[in-house]
Amino acid sequence: MKKIVIPTDFSETAMNAIMYAIHLFKHDISEITIIHAFADEVYKNTTTLDREGFEEYKNAYQQKIETALQKEVAEILEASPNPKHKYTYVSCFGSLVDEVNQIVEQQNADLVVMGTKGKTNNRNITFGSNTLQVIKYVECPVLAVPAGYHREYPKNILFPTDYMLAYKRRELKLLSTLAKNYSAMVNFLYVSDFKPSSHRQLDNKMFLDATFKDNSFSHLNSSGTDITASINNTIAAQKIDMLVMVNRRQSYLENILYSSTIEEIGLQIKIPFLVLQNLSR
Repeated sequence: MKKIVIPTDFSETAMNAIMYAIHLFKHDISEITIIHAFADEVYKNTTTLDREGFEEYKNAYQQKIETALQKEVAEILEASPNPKHKYTYVSCFGSLVDEVNQIVEQQNADLVVMGTKGKTNNRNITFGSNTLQVIKYVECPVLAVPAGYHREYPKNILFPTDYMLAYKRRELKLLSTLAKNYSAMVNFLYVSDFKPSSHRQLDNKMFLDATFKDNSFSHLNSSGTDITASINNTIAAQKIDMLVMVNRRQSYLENILYSSTIEEIGLQIKIPFLVLQNLSR
């Protein structure tokens, strides 16, 4: 059974991410939790209220959120009445990252899904602030779905790797199952002027081969040191429709997330982006 957590801000982008997820996992028995964390909204609108007024506003706002969540779940069920899917919803007075992490831990969740941007939907940025925070700090794989992305089934998945990491079996199984459901090709991309040669690299490459033995997969090589350009070029050349990367210590992705912004680095992500989290859980 898949356990999937989906934050929502009730925007069109959030609903698009929800619909993408439920179609993507239509073959899997799944428990799907829709969550809205509303502390920031309450604090923003109660700066002039005393404590009693604050509590009254918070309680009324939570009722409003729960009504909106009920409506959203009803819309989902009407659009996709899949008997394999069970839905629950949660309204949380807390920060998004903390509340998502808590639910992930309680449920031992497999995946968090959310839109790349929320209500602001700024065309000049790739990811909104909430999505970046979840990708950075939630200890669970995160699938970020671009606004307006409607293609349901991946056929070509790109997985850049330097073969230096011993990946988590559970997260690789998630990807393997997903790819197998749609007969998708998993393309491992190694960017370097040198072939993988260390014992660690060779062992990890063999581990990936064994893990994806029931999948169609390939090992691509790109010479040079410009990882960003190699990823962008491969996405275009191979018609990639899902990008997979790992957020681990001292990784290429961590450098983007913590040292700069994706826009400044130049990574062009207009397809679903699955971030595996090589963090303790």
